[in-house]
Amino acid sequence: MSLQSGLEALKEKRYQEAVELLEQFCRDCVERDSSDYLSAQMWLMKAYQATGEIEKAKILCQKLMMSENPQARSWAEQASQSFRQTPANQSNASQKAGRAATTGMKLAMGGVGGSLALASGVTMTLLFGMVFALGLSLVFILGSDDPLQGLAIAIGITLVFNIAAFFLSPFLMDLTQSWLYQTRWVELAEVETLSPETAKVIRQVCEQKKLKAPRLGIINDQNPTAFTYGSLPNSARLVVSQGLFTYLDDDEIATVYAHELGHIVHWDFAVMTVASTLVQICYLIYSTARRFGRGGDSKIKDAMQTAGLVAYVFYIIGTYLLLYLSRTREYFADHFAAESTGNPNGLSRALVKIAYGILEEGSRTQEPSRLIEGTRALGIYDHKAAASTGTAYRITSDTQKVGRVFLWDMFNPWGWWMELNSTHPLTGKRVRALSTYAEQLGLATEFDMGRVIGEGKTLSKSRLYGNFFLDVVLYGAETIGFFVGLVIGVILWSSSPNTGLAFGAPLIGLGMGIIVKALVMFPDYKQAAETDILTLMSDPYASPLRGQPAKLKGQLIGRGDAGYKFGSDLKIQDRSGMLYLHYASRFGPIGNFLFGMKRVKSLIGEQVGAVGWFRRGVAPWMDLIQLQSENGTIVNSYHRFWSFILGGGSIILGVVLIMLLSS
Repeated sequence: MSLQSGLEALKEKRYQEAVELLEQFCRDCVERDSSDYLSAQMWLMKAYQATGEIEKAKILCQKLMMSENPQARSWAEQASQSFRQTPANQSNASQKAGRAATTGMKLAMGGVGGSLALASGVTMTLLFGMVFALGLSLVFILGSDDPLQGLAIAIGITLVFNIAAFFLSPFLMDLTQSWLYQTRWVELAEVETLSPETAKVIRQVCEQKKLKAPRLGIINDQNPTAFTYGSLPNSARLVVSQGLFTYLDDDEIATVYAHELGHIVHWDFAVMTVASTLVQICYLIYSTARRFGRGGDSKIKDAMQTAGLVAYVFYIIGTYLLLYLSRTREYFADHFAAESTGNPNGLSRALVKIAYGILEEGSRTQEPSRLIEGTRALGIYDHKAAASTGTAYRITSDTQKVGRVFLWDMFNPWGWWMELNSTHPLTGKRVRALSTYAEQLGLATEFDMGRVIGEGKTLSKSRLYGNFFLDVVLYGAETIGFFVGLVIGVILWSSSPNTGLAFGAPLIGLGMGIIVKALVMFPDYKQAAETDILTLMSDPYASPLRGQPAKLKGQLIGRGDAGYKFGSDLKIQDRSGMLYLHYASRFGPIGNFLFGMKRVKSLIGEQVGAVGWFRRGVAPWMDLIQLQSENGTIVNSYHRFWSFILGGGSIILGVVLIMLLSS
């Protein structure tokens, strides 16, 4: 793809074509410091302005202003003046929802996220209660101090280690930050030059809450993120990436900092440390009880096995309570940011732009970001959820179209189910909460969530919930098939001398369960419709189990496996967004490894047609069936292969057992 063809399209005012050609050239360009690449970036910014994509033009201008090339910096600084002269009605992107005239107004959460004090209190009380009840039961059951000595030592070590880690972890994190991400510690004055409103918010919050200003860090990475860590509020660290200043406007950056300050004010890292310690102790009690329950007196053995089972149940419950507490604290940090800045719309825009920035940066590199992967639980945004929101923002400035991808978050029961295992609430739910705060302030909302909710109410509830409950059953189809076969086999065996029925019928049931599940997961794809990534992600009925056959055309832009240079999964990008392609070799994990080692590198950068089954979880993906590149290379993927082999083999083995044992 030549630079000249893009410039000619721009000169002839074929602006949309110019955008596509210049974007393609920038993606294909290997030398990012070359004059051709910088020239393409400059003219791409002009093309974005011409098509009304002002936000994208501003983001590109910000990047050029930080370029090491003085000519590019000078050009970008001059070009930045044009954004101040852009009419407010030139594009939807430049029409921002307003903010409150004053800050600090109390906002009712209206049940959003529950009660922070209640969530913390209930979680801690239940966890303490679990630990106490289990420890006490072990004392009374055993009636001896000796078996408990190991447990007491283990709990003591856990407490000492976690207390030490609580106070030492900030310093260890500082070392890790410097080593992995080259974090640069800065003064508030430097942050003020990058975002004046942010400095104002930090001073205001610290003064009102009687806090010492947190230690401020910046990571030289264009993936936008922000996170906080520490032990006590007055020794907290607040770190952001350079990408935050690239992709977000001044007021939006300030709301992100305010969100992180909310974590500090609420003592979030301290509460989460104590809660996670209690969960660890539950697991210690479980592992100790299991070990002591392997031998010795039968009464003690049975009691210890029972206590171990109860401890494990408490450990699972505690883990989900911990995740619930983490999500609740994210809601309250959002609420704190809305109150302290008077700008809930700014945080709504920030969340969507962060998703867009993560997607854009992912499209420019062949490997997933180590920063984003490594700080997933700490960051303001779960990058796994970025694909759908970022895709919508990437293709359109129309907030209604962006809002449509939130339908799945808010109304699909799979969204609720997936959220149970996440440290962050789904984006649609966070934006909806922020919209209610904007309404309380008498502001227009950035995203018309009322329209989204209205559309959600028209969705077929029977289709949403019927498919969900059926899919939950299908997830256990193999187990259900095995036990149904076992019951049938035992019943038939009781009335027949053929012992083969008791052994063969469960295998037949298992095989049938595997095949039925495979037929639902991997339906017929011969009539797969040609579509784009945004359309797939806007489907509110999408499921992680029920595959939707689809055809896509786009470019393979990199691997989908974080930090794994031999990963077999791929990323495909079309004009509307980016999607992960999951590859499966007919030779299993060894075949996947060989494919990742030998073939993936040669495919990256190719224009391809892809056929597969689209699935939607927190992160959408497609199980690949076939790739065909423009030069004729064909790659086949075999997701159904092993399901039918295992299912068919199990049925055949069951039939053979029945025949052999009957004779």
